[in-house]
Amino acid sequence: MNIPNPDEIYPNPDLKEIVFIKNVITRPNIVVGDFSYYDDVDHPENFEKHVTHHYEFLGDKLIIGKFCSIASGIQFIMNGANHVMEGASTYPFNILGGDWANNVPQMSDLPLKGDTVIGNDVWIGQNVTILPGVHINDGAIIGANSTVAKDVEPYSIVGGNPAKFIKYRFSVEEILLLEKLAWWDKDIAWITKNIPNLTTEKINVDNLYKLIES
Repeated sequence: MNIPNPDEIYPNPDLKEIVFIKNVITRPNIVVGDFSYYDDVDHPENFEKHVTHHYEFLGDKLIIGKFCSIASGIQFIMNGANHVMEGASTYPFNILGGDWANNVPQMSDLPLKGDTVIGNDVWIGQNVTILPGVHINDGAIIGANSTVAKDVEPYSIVGGNPAKFIKYRFSVEEILLLEKLAWWDKDIAWITKNIPNLTTEKINVDNLYKLIES
């Protein structure tokens, strides 16, 4: 079976603008699943430069699932970008170190939003900004030039600044079946065989039951 090697940087050696993200990651606080890719004509290997304000001492992670499609211009803004707003000053003394870090504020006082989590089979368009702690669930689509400040439901489409719900891709029953199918967790031979069913075949309840049982 001739398929892209998930452990290679370039899934297609003749197309250097696409990289499998997990193979260009060096930070321990970024976790990426197999086959998720980043597409950028300008050094896609530098994906980590698009993950900003990501300081290990804050403990937050960027977690990306399997088979995600991420276009150029992505910006993941992590928790280090958040400033305390309760006092007279918003200046981030703690980030700059020394005695400033020891004095104020305590970790419990920081406006931390937790991990940023991207599900499986998520498509993120060009020039999207994702704010700290956002969860984008399986099968979602994020329109180009969007700023995502809130969680995104499974198999929904959002867009705009700030990103707003546009529509669900499928019916409630179909989405529940797709979540049960979780095709990205199937073995690669099953996925390869069923590419037509997963891509060009129109979604309906009967077809989904057949896939689940196959």
